[in-house]
Amino acid sequence: MRRGLFLGGLRYAVKVEVQLPAILRARKMKLPIFIVDAFTAKAFRGNPAAVCLLENKLDEDVHQKIAREMNLSETAFIRKLNPTDNFTQSSCFGLRWFTPASEVPLCGHATLASAAVLFYKIKNVNNTLTFVTLSGELKARRAEDGIILDLPLYPAHPQDFHEVEDLIKTAIGDTLVQDIRYSPDTRKLLVRLSDTYKRSFLENLKVNTQDLLQVENTGKVKGLILTLKGEPGGQTQTFDFYSRYFAPWVGVAEDPVTDLCTCVYCSIMYQSREMEATQVMDGSYACGSAHAVLSSYWSQQLGKKDMHAFQCSRRGGELEISLCPDGRVDIKGGTAIVLEGTLTA
Repeated sequence: MRRGLFLGGLRYAVKVEVQLPAILRARKMKLPIFIVDAFTAKAFRGNPAAVCLLENKLDEDVHQKIAREMNLSETAFIRKLNPTDNFTQSSCFGLRWFTPASEVPLCGHATLASAAVLFYKIKNVNNTLTFVTLSGELKARRAEDGIILDLPLYPAHPQDFHEVEDLIKTAIGDTLVQDIRYSPDTRKLLVRLSDTYKRSFLENLKVNTQDLLQVENTGKVKGLILTLKGEPGGQTQTFDFYSRYFAPWVGVAEDPVTDLCTCVYCSIMYQSREMEATQVMDGSYACGSAHAVLSSYWSQQLGKKDMHAFQCSRRGGELEISLCPDGRVDIKGGTAIVLEGTLTA
């Protein structure tokens, strides 16, 4: 800036350089951010996810810092793929998911939350959105009573009990186990509890997640799915199967509603229907990624392509599942946008 200086009646122009502190010179980052409860039509239920809209590229480490700050099971980042794209008119975006601890290759409920933000808050004009992700292209389309996700279907294969005995004992103690499957694509271990148990047993089961990291540290297992066959209908709503999902290996003690598990579960239920219960001698959201596994399993076991699932976490969550001929699965759920704001840093 310039200031006037008078010497002997004459005015001289003096240039003064003002050096601002670095913290004031740095450009403030402002990101639109939302919190969405997925797989529910009611606020404060289902599985919450944070959703960030990125107009510009973020430094790699900032994604993880934001996810850690939000401290939800997942934070989703939607980015434009081309400079001319906009969030209202474009139909294809990049999408990444981060837990508070790390980036993950797939998260169904945060994908559902991302589509909800674009459809309902940004007023995107398209009926179908495509997200380019680490798991390939995922599509989300409008439905009358929710949003339908098109997700990959992950098979789960028989798993020898003795190889995972310590993990199961640590998690659920002497709980009776009916079947054990493993999904190598997702590194999820699916444990089906005995059919003698009811939904209330799974809901109230105390699962020890604190010691799982010490028991399983090989990297083979990154998520534990506990599941139970549904009960006959009566006065309560009928569900084909129930589940809970735990992923302390990626910083999520229990996920509210998980879709990737569901996809493995449905495929196995369709092929094999009879299992023998085995006693294990010696363990709060709906997760779409887990249901990508669960759908595969339960479809084979039940001989059904269309199923209704409930995740028995503290917040609960409902999912409608339809296996597709192309080896994928449609998972429909509702959403409730509970927070809208601006993230500054």
